Amino acid sequence: PFWLKRPRRHPQRRPNPVAMPPFTGLKKSDKVKKAVKEAKAKRTEAFKEKAKQKAEKAAKVVKSGASMKVKKKRTSCKFRNPRQPKAPKAPRYARRLVPRMPKLDKYNILKCPVTTESAMKKIEEINTLVFLCNLNANKKQIRYAVETLYEVKCFKVNTLIRPDGQKKAYVRLTQDYDALDVANRIGII
Repeated sequence: PFWLKRPRRHPQRRPNPVAMPPFTGLKKSDKVKKAVKEAKAKRTEAFKEKAKQKAEKAAKVVKSGASMKVKKKRTSCKFRNPRQPKAPKAPRYARRLVPRMPKLDKYNILKCPVTTESAMKKIEEINTLVFLCNLNANKKQIRYAVETLYEVKCFKVNTLIRPDGQKKAYVRLTQDYDALDVANRIGII
């Protein structure tokens, strides 16, 4: 079929060797030579200038110490947005008329001293006061409350939660203070 046949290629047309003018060996004129020389000089000058700039740049980098950008090592396949800085709140008016008072102040932390026989024994022998405390109070808060209310120094605070759900604190005083004197001041004894 005709569509499978390859199209005929025309032979390359070569100029007739007889038609070309013979080489006469004529040299370029002086003007052309001068222009070529000037162009070459200009090109080499531009090349030298570029090389000089490159060298200065390299010297500057070597002098200052090249700061190579270290690529961040990624441990996750997710690209998360960096945390944006949050501006501090500056409300135009107070949302509450009176600021809230802290729920656990020194008077709310300690409920009452324990006056059982075992507690009295601890006061006399181990220099330790026993209190019922707020369930949400921690040891630091209990220590602060005892030290500020009774003007003593605490050595150690141990706490436990009783089966009835109340928190009990054993506050051991330092040797400088006597638990009996504090108990008298409170009115336990």
